[in-house]
Amino acid sequence: MRPFSLLILTLLLAGCTVLPAPTFPPAARPAGCPPCPGAEPEKPAAKPLQPAEWSELPGWTDDDPRPAFEAFLASCSTLAKRPLWRASCESARQAGANGDIRAWFEAQFRPWALTNPDGGREGLVTGYYEPLVYGSRTKQAPYLTPVFGPPADLIVVELDALYPELKNMRLRGRVEGRKLVPYHDRAGWTALEAQREADALLWVSDPVDYFFLQIQGSGQVMLDDGSRVRIGYADQNGHPYRSIGRWLIDKGELQPHEASMQGIKAWAAANPQRLQELLNANPSMVFFRELPATGSGPPGALGVPLTPERSVAVDPRHVPLGAPVWLDTTHPNSEQALTRLMLAQDTGGAIRGPVRADFYWGSGAEAGSQAGRMKQRGRMWVLLPRGHVP
Repeated sequence: MRPFSLLILTLLLAGCTVLPAPTFPPAARPAGCPPCPGAEPEKPAAKPLQPAEWSELPGWTDDDPRPAFEAFLASCSTLAKRPLWRASCESARQAGANGDIRAWFEAQFRPWALTNPDGGREGLVTGYYEPLVYGSRTKQAPYLTPVFGPPADLIVVELDALYPELKNMRLRGRVEGRKLVPYHDRAGWTALEAQREADALLWVSDPVDYFFLQIQGSGQVMLDDGSRVRIGYADQNGHPYRSIGRWLIDKGELQPHEASMQGIKAWAAANPQRLQELLNANPSMVFFRELPATGSGPPGALGVPLTPERSVAVDPRHVPLGAPVWLDTTHPNSEQALTRLMLAQDTGGAIRGPVRADFYWGSGAEAGSQAGRMKQRGRMWVLLPRGHVP
């Protein structure tokens, strides 16, 4: 098989959309060849990081940067091993948390404005949180919804081992005969779930709450014996995320303003006979691992606990994990300014593009209410060590 054909196959199995391939190797247009008659020259995409000044950051002098500094210090348990951040981590440890923290950030870093390919600097800011669900270690009413770890037949291939340009992309599938085929989607998995019950980590009481926990990527489980555990993201089935809120809108079941987490839960309660149809509209599934319920939050993609209202999920293709990020947006469902220094400590399947963020609100019902209503416009600046040019 030609290498480009193999690339297309792997992307298809990974749930990616693949455009028609050029000849291999790609043929370049001869130098000086004019564009098609009547066609405007194609504009080059804007660089995702544009140099900026501190004065451009709205509210920079009003925010207390101390919580973000403390989150940065905690991240240095990981960041100090990376050349980009080593000197900043050493400086942070020496500075401590009692000096002029704003001056420290200004001395250590330079702001870079995150910019979309079309040159625009606004993007979508959503929210997420750590749900709390109720469960048991044994299957018994009302704990009838299983929580699974990564199944033994799920095969994961790191694509950059073959194609370095596909860094951070993975192929997930299963073996069928001598072929590697896409892994089960949610509907296919559910049809076979009864055969896998012995492999369940835990059992929870509410399938809708558990579905939203999968979307968040982690959560806490209050067990029937009074103890509490955390379940964190371990893997995924390789299928793309599809919004069940959008599905309900397209079916005419909800109006756009009703398709919040709360509105979806109300629809599910009123239509129990269609619950599985609703859940199957999102073919993506998350598998979990059990963790102790300690720390300020679940571990993010950086490997350190998230800090409520100071951690943000980003697209790591444009924002280095661990970087401080200045966020200029508004509070959920309002025009009240929310300008704050955050830490890029997490990623997410739906977080794609330079100006795109998911704001971590914390744990529990109130955090869930804030996260469920957050769909704001915003701007972002990433702070990178002085002397580093991305």
